This record gives sequence, C-alpha cells and structure tokens, in this order.
Amino acid sequence: CHHRLSSSVAPVATHNRLLAMKTATVVLALAFGVASGLDNGLGRTPPMGWRSWNLYGADVNQTLIEGIMEGMVSKARLVDGVPTSLCDLGYCDVGLDDNWQECGSYGPDEWTYHNELGAPVVNHEVFPDFIAMTNKAHELGLTSGWYGNNCICSDSCGDRDDNKEESGVACYQGDVNALYQFGFDAVKLDGCGAQRDLDLWADLINATGKAIMIENCHWGETVPTEDWCPWNFYRTSGDVRASYESILSNLATVTEFAEAGLSKPGCWAYPDMLEVGCQHGPGGASDPGLTMEETRTHFGAWSIVSSPLTLSHDVNNDTVMDQIWDYIANPEAIAVNQAWAGHSGSPFSTSGAIQVRSFKDADGKAQTVKTADSQYLYKPMKEDGSQIAVLLMNQMDSDSQDLTVNFSDVPGLSCTTCAVRCIWGRKDLGTYTDSFTFESVNAHDAAFLMISSAEQA
Repeated sequence: CHHRLSSSVAPVATHNRLLAMKTATVVLALAFGVASGLDNGLGRTPPMGWRSWNLYGADVNQTLIEGIMEGMVSKARLVDGVPTSLCDLGYCDVGLDDNWQECGSYGPDEWTYHNELGAPVVNHEVFPDFIAMTNKAHELGLTSGWYGNNCICSDSCGDRDDNKEESGVACYQGDVNALYQFGFDAVKLDGCGAQRDLDLWADLINATGKAIMIENCHWGETVPTEDWCPWNFYRTSGDVRASYESILSNLATVTEFAEAGLSKPGCWAYPDMLEVGCQHGPGGASDPGLTMEETRTHFGAWSIVSSPLTLSHDVNNDTVMDQIWDYIANPEAIAVNQAWAGHSGSPFSTSGAIQVRSFKDADGKAQTVKTADSQYLYKPMKEDGSQIAVLLMNQMDSDSQDLTVNFSDVPGLSCTTCAVRCIWGRKDLGTYTDSFTFESVNAHDAAFLMISSAEQA
C-alpha cells in the first residue's frame, strides 16, 4: 500500500467471454462458502511475519527474499537463555510486496502486467522461480506471502468500483490461479489497480480449496461491517513512515474500529507494517527513523491494539537486530498482542496540552496529527477484568513525565488493589491500591504494564 496511482478502466474486447468466466468461477466459489463471512480458519490471532516494502521498497529480488527466510529461522539470539528464532516467536510468514511484475503493454487492451488471458507477468530476471521460493519457505517451516492489485504499473484490468466487476474478471482468475500454482500461502491486495472487488477475490481464493491469508490494503477505504469481512486483516490508514508523528497518526486510525467491535479474530484492524529497525526506507525524507524510545512506543502500541505484527527490517543485519531484539522478541508484549478477551485494545485517557504535529506522508505530502502530552491505551487479557494490559505514552517532545494510572479509570478492571508488572523489563513492580505511578518516562517513550488482581497475581 505504498502509493496510489490513478488508472482508467480500458475497454475489454472479450467482455462476453469474461462475464461467462465470472459466472462459472463464482458458481464454483459458492460451493466453498460465501465470502461475506470469510472463514478460512486463519487470522484467529493477529498475524505475525515480515514483508518487504517498508525497508526495501521496489528494490527486491528472489535472493533477498530467500535470505530473509533464512534469517527468520536463525537461532542466533536468545530468549530466556534459549536460542530462539523469529519464527519461534510467531513471525513465520515472509511476504513479498510490489515490483515482482514485468511492466509492459500486453494484448489489445494494453494491460500493464497481465497478459491478454489475464495471467500475471512475472519479471523472471529478479524472480526466476516463484515455486522454488515458496518451496524454500515451506522447507524452513515458514509460509510465503504474495502481493496483488499492484501499485507499480497499476493495471486497468478490472473495475475500480469496490464490489463490482464489469470487466477484467480474467485477471482476478489469472492472479488466483498463479497464487495457488506458485504455492503462496497469503496475499496482500493493494488498492492501486482496478482489481478492488474483495468479495470476488475471496470467492475465487476460497474456490481453490486452500486456506490463504487475505490482507485488504485499501488504506481504510474498504472496511468491514458487523457481518461483512471477506479478508483476515485490513488497513485502516495510509502508509506508515519511520517517524514518530506518522506512528501516532496511523495508530489513531484503528480506534473507531476497536470501539465498534470491528477488530476481532479473523478480521483485524491494521495501521500498517512495523517501522521497527527501518530507518532510511523508501520514504526518503519521510523516513528519518525511530529512536529507541519511539521504537518501544511503536511496538508496544501495535501490540496493545491487536495489530498484525509485520516486520520489515533487515533481519540479517546484526547491528539492527541487536538494537531491537529485546522489543520484537519480548514474549510478554507478544502475548498481549495475541490475546483475545473481547476487545482489541484502544485509548482510554489523554491529558495535558494539545499540539498539532506536522509530518510528511509516504507521498511526500504534508499531514498533521493532534496529540496530547500523554495517552493511555488498554487491552483486557481476561474476560472477567482481573487482568488488563496498559500502555502509558509520554507524547511530549523533550520532557520526561511521571505517568499515573488510576485503576478506576481503566475500563473493566475489577481490582482496586492490583499487582503491577513491567512488560518491557519483565519484572513485578509490586502491589498498589487505587493507582500506580511510573516515574520518569522519557519523551516519546511508553511504560508497558500488566495490571492484575492482587489475589490472582
């Protein structure tokens, strides 16, 4: 979901043939279930993995992706004294983003990366053998993700109106055939091209008989309802960049969906990939990079709102991995992210002065986000309210703050005398009555706490 390119819908010479194909494929799809209530058994917890765009952008090739796969299963680092890989922690999908395609002009309708039969055209100079690449993932115990409705040389094959498919059904079918035949296990469906019908995508993918994870990357323009979610997770925002302001802006976009109960197992709200370790990515000046304080806040915030956790840094760079390992490999933070007790996590308190922050988005356009001096988020860990995670964010630019959480303010918390544990430090901080103060939280940093009934601690 890296940028938006306009495209017009080209006339389709084989319109009648394609409508017949649409009828046949959708009838087949219905035998496997209706997409409106997608139930492929996937995404019951927020998906975890890696995808290429936030660091590498369009600079991708098969050697790079296969090297990332190897890095995901490397046990070069420890968790609790045990050699542990990223996949051991749950990050087991390696996804390719844009620029696998051979851009050109194909057939009478001049499609840009589909041939006249609707099959996607792969750039074999950079990706010589997708089947070998996905086989490698599977041999390593990983899954492999693909990317469709591409932004680079976005195609006019399809219909740009969501939930309608007047033309270009051949390209949907061609992409799904390739997705299946190449052996991919997941797909990110961007919003740039004309293939924006997510119901049709889901029907055709389901008709393969293989459970394939579906990411809706329509930048918050196609969102679920209470009974409609033909994907496993969905973008709520434009592209995130490696800047504190962009992190706060994207984080805010999930709140309305959490509060409406629309971020839940099998249908997770997603404020984009992680920028952890991704300094100097494809955003140029929009990617200044995050400090370690901002890194903690970013990972903690994505964890507590049940966002899918999609890494994008160089997992084979020892310097970067050493800097961020304690955060991305923190089993207690991951446990918060993966838990489900009826609410996906959201803000419950802000305080202090309001300021309007300026930043540049992924397209280099000026954007603003309003923030308070502090913001608190929560996520229940147990349905009876006896255990709730909280994130106390110091959003001031230069001053440290003592951040106090009143237990009575935390939605659903059932204790007044509560045990408090530091998730970042992985240590118990003691038992407190009515409130707890975390002293001297640095600017742009966040305290990540587990608050539990003292009787159950």
